[in-house]
Amino acid sequence: MYYFYFDASALAKRYTDEIGSDEVDFLFANIPLERMQCLILGAVEVLWICIRKRNDGRITHSHFTQATGYLEQEVINSSSDFKTISIPDNLILNSMSLIESHSINSVDAIVLRSALDIAAELRSTGNRLVFVASDQRLLRAAQTEGLLVFNPEIDSQQTLTDWISHI
Repeated sequence: MYYFYFDASALAKRYTDEIGSDEVDFLFANIPLERMQCLILGAVEVLWICIRKRNDGRITHSHFTQATGYLEQEVINSSSDFKTISIPDNLILNSMSLIESHSINSVDAIVLRSALDIAAELRSTGNRLVFVASDQRLLRAAQTEGLLVFNPEIDSQQTLTDWISHI
């Protein structure tokens, strides 16, 4: 079974219209929320992306209200089945080696370390993790570390369909 781990760059496509939004919407329509996850920091970053787009006029106030309401309902709300992951100190400390080895920033290293840890847990139960992001450097690092990756800006919906058919 496939589980999906979102970086903020991909999760934001669910709440504001961007290249790749159709693919992210497809995932939300076809995968149960309990098989999707992100760092709580990523969810907060999506909120910031919505605020930035409202403030610079890329989305209307009405769209902002709708987008942040859906973000709250689907991801942030504690009663949602979407899993948000906290950031304990050991996750931060264990991510430090990824900064130098992949030349990624500290937040991306924490995201990647979290995804790698979850992928290892899932493999032990016969499941797989798909890392969903749009940040090219982060995707290369994730792929180098052995994660299955999906970039909603360039990868095909057929790839998602193939994974979903293996449920």
